[in-house]
Amino acid sequence: MWRGMDSYQITRLGQHGDGIAEGPIYVPGALPGETVTGDLIGDRLQNVRIATPSENRVKPPCPHSKSCGGCQLQHASDAFVASWKRDVVRQALAAQGIAIDVPEPITSPPQSRRRASFSARRTKKGALAGFHMKASDTITSVPNCELVHPDLAAALPMVEALAVVGASRKGELSVLVTLTQSGLDVSVTGGKEMDVALHQALADMAREYDLARIAWDGEIALQRRAPVLDLGPAQVCPPPGAFLQATLEGEAALIGAVRQALIKPKTVLDLFAGCGTFALPMAQIAPVHAVEGDLGMMQALDHAWRNAQGLKRVTHEVRDLFRNPLIPEELNRFEAVVIDPPRAGAAAQIAELPKSTVSQIAHVSCNPATFARDTATLIHAGYDLEWVQVVDQFRWSTHVELVALLRRRT
Repeated sequence: MWRGMDSYQITRLGQHGDGIAEGPIYVPGALPGETVTGDLIGDRLQNVRIATPSENRVKPPCPHSKSCGGCQLQHASDAFVASWKRDVVRQALAAQGIAIDVPEPITSPPQSRRRASFSARRTKKGALAGFHMKASDTITSVPNCELVHPDLAAALPMVEALAVVGASRKGELSVLVTLTQSGLDVSVTGGKEMDVALHQALADMAREYDLARIAWDGEIALQRRAPVLDLGPAQVCPPPGAFLQATLEGEAALIGAVRQALIKPKTVLDLFAGCGTFALPMAQIAPVHAVEGDLGMMQALDHAWRNAQGLKRVTHEVRDLFRNPLIPEELNRFEAVVIDPPRAGAAAQIAELPKSTVSQIAHVSCNPATFARDTATLIHAGYDLEWVQVVDQFRWSTHVELVALLRRRT
């Protein structure tokens, strides 16, 4: 349903970065305190005009901000975004009856994203690569992106070349590009089936663009150098498409917070361990047992540990912690736990922790709502939430990450 143009007062910012007026009416690109006009279609305002701007409104630093859907909050000041992300965490905890001071986020700088998932399509004249436009399947080129590392922005011609040789006429490639110490690691999905001609074309591209590795639909097509990343004193070669922290600065902040939480533990259990983001640095302090559901990531972690110097023992276990969480008899072997679940949280594993003798928990989360839910379970079962630190490595987005320390009451 369409209604004529009216003015609206923005009262708050929603979880997806839209301004919200009474109704609720969702207004993309608006900030709290602003008066806006536009065309109301359903519950969303379109053709938005800012009649009275907020003092927190700034000129977006990126020339693609109006069209690109990669960032949601470039029009807001850094101070406003930091305050809003703190409030997201506070409100999530308050909804579970938990009150705690939340300090300023640790924010990654511009042009620091070391991995990005670009979209690419063939065109009549060649190919187009970039990010999707806001609320659209249309791809917009982002040659001067202020979010990703310059080496990733410079890789757009390579992504376009991949589409020319590997995309179907009407299909879209998803190209995950990761900056490693040995060059770019490229993982492609959505392309043609591999054959001899495509493999040769990829080999030629790898030489032309000096790529470390190319994977095609999860399988390594070719590797000129192992794409390695430092985790503590270890070097990890992750499997294609494996989860990694988005920025070096964000990763360092998360690791630093976990180290701050777990002071001189005798034994550490790392749950949802991935390739060893926390297990390998913590192995400088204590023996670690890492648990993760993905075999490839566990193999990468184990190889990194075996080839590193100065680390205590790191054992590993491939296990689905959603269906098969560690039980108290297993948890009792460890003094401290690091848990870093996906956005859904870790309700099944969290339910087992209070039944054990684990005294310290460093809880890492990328979803304040499920973090608050799981933290409430632990508090009700005998733990205290001692502190929370927000880490903003997804700059200009609505994404919020955090680390918290929970300690068993004595």
